[in-house]
Amino acid sequence: MDAMIFYNPRAVRSAYPANVAAILDIRRARECRRWLKSWPMLNPAPTPVWDLPAAAQRLGVGAILVKDESARSVLGSFKVLGAPAALLRLVLARLPDSDPEKILRGVYADALKDLVVISATDGNHGRALAAAARSAGIRCVIVLHAKVDGEREAAIAALGAEIVRVAGNYDDSVREAARLADEHGWQVVSDTSYEGYETIPRDVMQGYGVMVDELLDGTGNAPCPYTHVVVQGGVGGLAAGVFSYFWERYGEQRPVFVIVEPEQADCLLQSALAGEPRAASGSVDSVMAGLACGEVSPLAWEILEPCVDVFMTVTDAEAVAAMRALARPSGGDVPILSGESGAAGFAALRALGLDRTARVLLFNTEGATAPALYERMAGLAPADVLHAQAGWLAARNDNPAERGKNARGTA
Repeated sequence: MDAMIFYNPRAVRSAYPANVAAILDIRRARECRRWLKSWPMLNPAPTPVWDLPAAAQRLGVGAILVKDESARSVLGSFKVLGAPAALLRLVLARLPDSDPEKILRGVYADALKDLVVISATDGNHGRALAAAARSAGIRCVIVLHAKVDGEREAAIAALGAEIVRVAGNYDDSVREAARLADEHGWQVVSDTSYEGYETIPRDVMQGYGVMVDELLDGTGNAPCPYTHVVVQGGVGGLAAGVFSYFWERYGEQRPVFVIVEPEQADCLLQSALAGEPRAASGSVDSVMAGLACGEVSPLAWEILEPCVDVFMTVTDAEAVAAMRALARPSGGDVPILSGESGAAGFAALRALGLDRTARVLLFNTEGATAPALYERMAGLAPADVLHAQAGWLAARNDNPAERGKNARGTA
């Protein structure tokens, strides 16, 4: 099936609305960035932004820039910004006098010994929550649905989380996590909202704004360096966290916002078509495991409905092809380690039909979070891609014409 593209008639270009600012704002994104810097699980430097001039030439656009979240942490995913940020705010609500920069160093473990956090996950969110909970000294329970592979389960369990398995899909695991929390008095730390549960999903989304805060460091009052920003869908939290920052910063001059989803997990596209939250039209199951979500987060939808210009889908085959193209680029571009969900934005570019005036920002949201699965799909071991990337960087640094440039490209 060809990609489906829907141009949202309800998208507006305006100053950042007060009702949206009440959910997410730049000030709190910067606060998250400052607090998370002290967590040893995160790399202290901003993640790189790779310039792909050969791919841009091939696809007929002016520039393709890829913010590479595979380098954020050993956990290999942007999710390490969301769940830990929400956990910090949860602890601050319980211990108002605590120092947020010490929470993830275990300083308050004794005071938190009775706190239990729980969440459903397709893999990356649960892994990030498990890591943050272990760092803080908090008990963690993770609910996995039937389609989560054993490799991802083992990675979460290795971080000390207790695993609960349920039948069904991601949305079933969300409901089971909520049920268990009610039964045992545990605290859900989820990236999707539902009736009566909005504060923590808001805090998760706020953590994702850290990526854009890094991107725009030092740009001052200059116009936005990107004409288009393409972000993966899922329940909508990542897109809301990213787009809200750009919207607040640039107002009417914001870039064009594009959301991409698997064709069988298209809850955001279906919601845009209907003008209200709707479930996905397909089976939801997708190789893009992090995007295999059937129901939109209502809180994220409040932000996305008025600002997303384009909703679109890609096939599983297109995502796998994009993984391979990023791992083995042609024309001298840098090799990028991108998992199946991470490559979705790159897969979407072929169908968007942009021209040479477009400067497109993509997010590689994950690396090889399931290494064996990555190797089967991409045809290369993760270590081989990283070795090739290191070689590319070494050659670049050895070239006198390239000295002084870096991985940020022209961003």
